[in-house]
Formats: sequence, C-alpha cells, structure tokens
Amino acid sequence: MTDRPTGKLRTGWTTGACATAASKAAYQALLTGHFPDPVGITLPKGQTPEFALAYQGRGEGHASVGIIKDAGDDPDVTHQALIIATVRHGPPGSGVRFRAGDGVGTVTRPGLPIPPGEPAINPVPRDMMRTVIFETAENHGGTGDVEIEVSVPGGAELARRTWNGRLGIEGGLSILGTTGIVRPFSCSAWIASIHRGVDVARASGTAHVAAATGSTSEAAVIGHYGLETSAILDMGDFIGGTLKYLRDHPLPQLTIAGGFGKLVKFSQGANDLHSGRSQVDLAALARIAAGLGAPDDTVRRIAGANTAKQALDLATEAGIGLADAIADRCRERALEQLAGAPIRVDLMITDRQGRIVAHAE
Repeated sequence: MTDRPTGKLRTGWTTGACATAASKAAYQALLTGHFPDPVGITLPKGQTPEFALAYQGRGEGHASVGIIKDAGDDPDVTHQALIIATVRHGPPGSGVRFRAGDGVGTVTRPGLPIPPGEPAINPVPRDMMRTVIFETAENHGGTGDVEIEVSVPGGAELARRTWNGRLGIEGGLSILGTTGIVRPFSCSAWIASIHRGVDVARASGTAHVAAATGSTSEAAVIGHYGLETSAILDMGDFIGGTLKYLRDHPLPQLTIAGGFGKLVKFSQGANDLHSGRSQVDLAALARIAAGLGAPDDTVRRIAGANTAKQALDLATEAGIGLADAIADRCRERALEQLAGAPIRVDLMITDRQGRIVAHAE
C-alpha cells in the first residue's frame, strides 16, 4: 500500500493536460522551428500551468515533444510517465485527427465516451488539444490541419494496473482528465474537506446543499437550482462518508448528483464509488430492467453490457426508464442512511454531457 504524505497534499496534472501542452509545443516547433520551453496552456477552469519539456525532436513534416507527468501527491499509476505528442501536417480541411501511439490504448467495445476503433483519448483532452492547435495555427500561420499521435513509453505495462483491459481498451493507457488537475487521493483528507463544507454551510445558514460526484454533475446541479458554488460539497466517491456526517449534522435540503454508473453502485449497496473499490453488477441491473418490462433481448444485452453507460443506452433505446428506477432506489437508500435526520433529499442522475436523465424528488 502506498504511504500517504502528511500535511497539505500537492495537486498534479492529468495525462490530458500533459498531452495538450506537448501538442502545443510540438505544433509550434513544426511551424516555427522553435520549441517553447516551458509551454503554457489554459485548463478548462481557467488555470494556466506551464510545463517543462523533457523531450523534443523534429523530422520531415513532424515534431515531437515529451512531458513528464507529475501527479502531485496522488498515487497515480501514470506518475512520472513520459507523455509524448507527435504532430504531423494533415491534408487540407482535415482538421485535428488523433492517433494512438506506443503505450496508448484503442477502444474496442461500445459503452465508453469514445467509440470503438478510436484512440483512448477522452473527449475533454481532445477538446483541449484542438483548442491549442487552433490557437497556435492562428498565432504562427498554420492551417490547423494536423494529426496528433500520443504515446506513453511503457504505457502498455502500466495499463495492466488499470481497468482498461476489462473495459475493452487494448494496447495501453487512456489519456484522461476533465479539469486537467489531479486531486491527491486521500480518504481522510477528502472526507475531512466534506465535513468542513457541511460545517461552513450550517454556520452560514445555507438551506440547500448539493453533494456531487464530479465536475459534470456539479455543473448540472448548479444550473438546475442556481446554487452558489459554496453550497456544493465535493463528494467525489465518498457518498457514504458524506451521508454519515449529514446524519449527525443535518441541513434542510440535500441534492445528491452524479453519473449513472456511480449511482448504480450506490443503489447496489456501495458506499465508496471509486472504480477500484466497487463495481456495477450488470446482472442485477438487467433484472431491474426486466422488472420494468424490458424485452428479453434487451435484458440479455444489458446483462452482457460492457459498461453501465451502455446498459443505460440499451434501456433508453427500448423505452425503459432504468435511470428513473435507479434514482428512486438511490434516494431511498440515502434516506435510510440518514436515519430520520430532518433533511429533504432529492437525487439527480446526469449523463456525460451534463444533461439530467433522472430526478427523484
């Protein structure tokens, strides 16, 4: 087990942020012959980190940059990995295309945010890379038509320590991140910050708080209710610890918000929603769908689905309100854990785009 550092934990950068910075520096070198070092980027929430170049190379029609990922104090499997982006000129009008290099996986099954056959580079990192390519093209006279090949030397071996194989991502790691920042994993530190959020809300007379599993559901609940960010509890995977503290330190109203997959796990009895410590029981999900009247073929396909997202997609295609059923079950389980505390509870399930797909009130 990894020893956890004491004191204030240091944040780090996602593989997506490193790949974005490497792409920007490589494209600038391709256009100008000069590698910017350090290279700065803007993250989705406005932070502007700079990254030192660990590797640089140029050839006919391409340039490459490598950046060492610093995960801060998080025991991340990719900490200190070299993230390399090689940028090549593409055909006119082709835009930005992505390619999996050595150590980066390829999606082979449905149910993930990237379709089968595509490099395992998630949507937000793709958007970040497109943005820096377009900005660099505008600043240095390029067309913005490029191919970006992302590679991680040794990534295939590192991927053996992740869930990628079970998810159908073959050949290496995924390039991840929704904010660009790695928050250090520490159960005690994270749960303590949840407690402090509840304490501050109670002290300020806040009547309505929301506990969100991530940035997407957080944005959805803020948009739906117009809550201030100070009323948001960064619950992460620790739904059990959040509810336990609220049971003894109640507030008038609580909204729980999260993605379908994580909340399925809560409905099935998990109090820690981290992928390494709880998994979705797809067979149980299929039985719920059957109870809702799903056709036998849909039930069979849900039981054999690759992910909870794919199971939800199958149910939705069949006109089955699976998300609504899970939201109701989650709300009832939350009320059970609150053990009669005077808190009004509603539960919101969002999809990957931040749309509300179920709301139990």
